[in-house]
Amino acid sequence: MLKFLVKGVLRDRSRSLFSIIAITIGVFLAVVYRGFVAGIFDDMLRQGAIMMTGHVKVTTRAYAAEAELMPVDLTLLGVEEILASLTEEFPDMFWTPRITFGGLLDVPDEEGLTREQGPVAAMAIDLLSPGSRMVELWDLENRLSEGRLPAAADEALLGAGYAEKLQVGVGDKVTIIGATMHGAFTTYNFTIVGMLKLGVGSLGKNLLLIDLGGAQQALDMEDGATEILGFYHDIFYVDESAVAQAAAYNASREGRGDEFSPHMIPLRDQYDMGAMIDYMDVAVVIFIGMFFLVITVVLWNLGVMNGLRRYGELGVRLAMGETKAHVYNSLVVESAVVGVGGWLLGTALGLALVYYLQEVGIDYGALMEDYNMPISHVMRGKITPDSYYIGFFPGVLAPMVGTMLAGRAIFKREMSQLFKELET
Repeated sequence: MLKFLVKGVLRDRSRSLFSIIAITIGVFLAVVYRGFVAGIFDDMLRQGAIMMTGHVKVTTRAYAAEAELMPVDLTLLGVEEILASLTEEFPDMFWTPRITFGGLLDVPDEEGLTREQGPVAAMAIDLLSPGSRMVELWDLENRLSEGRLPAAADEALLGAGYAEKLQVGVGDKVTIIGATMHGAFTTYNFTIVGMLKLGVGSLGKNLLLIDLGGAQQALDMEDGATEILGFYHDIFYVDESAVAQAAAYNASREGRGDEFSPHMIPLRDQYDMGAMIDYMDVAVVIFIGMFFLVITVVLWNLGVMNGLRRYGELGVRLAMGETKAHVYNSLVVESAVVGVGGWLLGTALGLALVYYLQEVGIDYGALMEDYNMPISHVMRGKITPDSYYIGFFPGVLAPMVGTMLAGRAIFKREMSQLFKELET
């Protein structure tokens, strides 16, 4: 019977075409909406991880306790050895050292005397090493408002707003005044080669972005870093995995007791990110649930209407001697065939669009120029495991249930009433 019904669906487009189109659109919207919501929340975590926390972060135990003060005297030493160990122990992640420190930015005049001064939050990332992904992850090429990227350890990028406030231009030299990791006074000159417009809230207001090698020279921190950030290769954060990796890493070093020994912290345990992750999980369930309720009701009604408009056809089949149970079962199976076809087609189209958003994205930065929000200006999606089957319920089960409800009237049809209808 199934083969017969499939042939009927394919040959009689009046019965199947509109239904398949409607189901395809419903499932397509469901898959895209799921991927879009997941992409929005994942992008928030992505930006926070890239610029602040990493998916996991390795610091000394002492630094972790006072991280908000950026204490460079509690830094990690022997970074190359630690990086090699982390890469071997966690091959599903890549690792990059970073130095964050504060200081005073001095802008000299033509005679070398101080013209302007202001506090600066300096961040040193690996900009120049072959194979480093920091320029890509920070999207620096698209966030340059003028100038170019650093090509040497003594070159730097400055936030565009702060540069305007201090009247600093591309090519100007500035001096960072601060303290080394040993507590000694230090001054170090950098050449500003570009202006950054990050568009991520307060982070970029007084940011000086430099290469890791320049910061190590300025702070007398050879083979040192304040923190080492770990990222999954696809840059998508997996909370359970990150928490488990951090717990295993710390447990293996629990007996050392040295305040300068490496300590791993998952993203969840930094800057109250755990509360945001839990909120996201609940919000996704609510948003997806409300949307799916609407889609399900629409496709349910489609199944009901399809059953109602075919009462004349069903009457003829009953008059020809077909049993009521057989007619009812054939309607349900036919609805399942149409639903599966629409579900597969809608899922394929939805996944294709979400994959495009995930890998390429849509840049809407021109619309966000006047807003400083901690999200990327590239709209991205995310294919989650449930994206492959999430459209099954609204696409297949909902129309089937609607058909079942409409088909109950078949068992209420009386032959006397049926012949009277056929006479007209």
